[in-house]
Amino acid sequence: MSRPLSDQERRKQISIRGIVGAESVAELKRGFNRHLHFTLVKDRNVATPRDYYFALAHTVRDHLVGRWIRTQQYYYEKDPKKIRDGWQVEEADDWLRHGNPWEKARPEYMLPVHFYGRVEQAATGTKWVDTQVVLALPYDTPVPGYMNNTVNTMRLWSARAPNDFNLRDFNVGDYIQAVLDRNLAENISRVLYPNDNFFEGKELRLKQEYFVVAATLQDIIRRFKASKFGSTDSVRTVFDSFPDQVAIQLNDTHPAMAIPELMRIFVDIEKLPWNKAWDITKRTFAYTNHTVLPEALERWPVDLVEKLLPRHLQIIYEINQRHLDHIASLFPNDVDRLRRMSLIEEGGTKRINMAHLCIVGSHAVNGVAKIHSEIVKTQVFKDFAALEPEKFQNKTNGITPRRWLLLCNPGLAELIAEKIGEDYVRDLSQLTKLREFVDDDLFIREVAKVKQENKVKFALYLEKEYKVKINPSSMFDVHVKRIHEYKRQLMNCLHIITMYNRIRRDPAKLFVPRTVIIGGKAAPGYHMAKMIIKLINAVAHVVNNDPVVGSKLKVIFLENYRVSLAEKVIPATDLSEQISTAGTEASGTGNMKFMLNGALTIGTMDGANVEMAEEAGEENLFIFGMRVEDVTELDREGYNAQKYYDRLPELKQAIDQIKSGFFSPKEPDLFKDVVNMLFHHDRFKVFADYEAYVKCQEKVSELYLNSKAWTKMVIRNIAAAGKFSSDRTIKEYAQDIWHVEPSDLKIPPPNEPRDAAEDKTLNGTVA
Repeated sequence: MSRPLSDQERRKQISIRGIVGAESVAELKRGFNRHLHFTLVKDRNVATPRDYYFALAHTVRDHLVGRWIRTQQYYYEKDPKKIRDGWQVEEADDWLRHGNPWEKARPEYMLPVHFYGRVEQAATGTKWVDTQVVLALPYDTPVPGYMNNTVNTMRLWSARAPNDFNLRDFNVGDYIQAVLDRNLAENISRVLYPNDNFFEGKELRLKQEYFVVAATLQDIIRRFKASKFGSTDSVRTVFDSFPDQVAIQLNDTHPAMAIPELMRIFVDIEKLPWNKAWDITKRTFAYTNHTVLPEALERWPVDLVEKLLPRHLQIIYEINQRHLDHIASLFPNDVDRLRRMSLIEEGGTKRINMAHLCIVGSHAVNGVAKIHSEIVKTQVFKDFAALEPEKFQNKTNGITPRRWLLLCNPGLAELIAEKIGEDYVRDLSQLTKLREFVDDDLFIREVAKVKQENKVKFALYLEKEYKVKINPSSMFDVHVKRIHEYKRQLMNCLHIITMYNRIRRDPAKLFVPRTVIIGGKAAPGYHMAKMIIKLINAVAHVVNNDPVVGSKLKVIFLENYRVSLAEKVIPATDLSEQISTAGTEASGTGNMKFMLNGALTIGTMDGANVEMAEEAGEENLFIFGMRVEDVTELDREGYNAQKYYDRLPELKQAIDQIKSGFFSPKEPDLFKDVVNMLFHHDRFKVFADYEAYVKCQEKVSELYLNSKAWTKMVIRNIAAAGKFSSDRTIKEYAQDIWHVEPSDLKIPPPNEPRDAAEDKTLNGTVA
């Protein structure tokens, strides 16, 4: 028998210093000991050499997996830059070129999706025949819950051409055409339309919308039929309980074709009578409206739908006929009401109003902030709300505190946990406990210190990535969101020019240093949004290179703004810009992220800003400008931009500089479209709010000079952010729309037998 090893010999045996590329030997040692004690449940006194090798193998595996994940993140985040010479440039982002480590293909559940073809009336009913088939291949991504041992699955679909796709062309020698046609079929899931609040009625887009809807509904029905007594066979043939088992939330109108598709399945395939199928369909669907902008609402041309989905057009016509018959019975001879409420818009090109289809085909309709839901009821869908007022609800948006506080701002998250405990992570309403510490000098200093550390970190990032040296003590004034006229990045730009002119006019005057950071992307076909990006970059170039200005004012446009960049900039922000024209922003969620991370908000009474002001007190936000009723009144009177230009000298100076080519000396007329829009076609009334905005910004600068008062206001805002958790939002959807009750029952971890957990539940030890 060999003698027992000494402790020193044991340590030598388990040395991990030889592992190539180990970033931290101490970390690897901790991993080794963790696996020895917890994975293998051994300690050094009883562990055999085999145990040591297994612990080492687990440690090496962890190390390799960690490196692999970091490599994947590098691949995905190393996107090409999106700004060239001040212009946004689109480049293909082939994000799946290296595969996706988190998803798993499920070819065993591949499903056919049909397009084109014609409709045939047969003795057995209506048939959709001679269709082109594209296969939908599912990919599953696990979505773990937070500390509850629950993992849900997100299923996405990839388009695949069937093996016999255009086989005839292939056989007669037209190999190239056959391959091209296969690619055409698979293009369905190859390109994502990046538009936001901007409808583009392209055939490929409609194909995409129907493709995911048809595949998902087939999958839902397969599961519904099989879900009895653990059987995998189709045992359910009766659909009466379908709405009790299935809830489908239409997230805006993009999946609206689900309504006629489910009707087609019920009526044509399952042979249900129309009235029963319609009752089940309505009780299954609910619709969330996300925008009130007319240019964003989907209106598909009838001709396009007839070509691509002929049977669905017939079903939509039938739904519309029955809907209008019902309206006519309630309001006889009210032809105008029938026109307003019809699913089909006549005049010029006949179009299907997808929002009307969603409302008629759903049992619940909601907006995403109180003010937005009110506008939906009283303005946009007034006739529908008058008909069925009980159908309309509000569900204010929320954000997840796990990503938007714990992950992106660990310093602040830890500071909060020290004061009120860690339970707020699951119940964000507990942040109200922070109100007790508003006057705590130590806490005030600690909050300010965390913010300053985040700013220094972000300043270093900007210096590295953008080659701009900024002052971390300056106010970080941040405006990051999609570039759109209604979000009024132009008003921010005019304020930058105003500040620049004030510094130039009197360089010796006290000026609170600012770093203005603007970021966001424009839809590829949105000319004005792209001109706004160019203008901001042109102004930044002049401001940042003027020696008179120096470090008092810097302007940075963040290119390729995305979630990973948001996680860096939001914790470092002092001032959050939420300045859309009142009544245009449905809710916004960036406003909530900034509030939770200790930024103060300058904003209009629009979207969720209204509820943020309710929660924190209007005195703790910098609220300015027209309210919804003021905008309505101005529309009634007629908005005259020239009036503001003539009355406000600083506005006149800024506009004249843009118009004369001061910011574009090589192309003096470069921004003539922007100036022309501001004077003659500005639906969002930038000039009307300019004066109030500039005055409010002066109050911001004044408060920023008093660090203690500023930080106290920050603490009040963080303490009021609890309402804006997505946990609260989802709970409301579950209770009020889906009619499911949340459960606190925790699934046992894999190392604990299920029956043991059940015993605990019976004994009352699990809530």
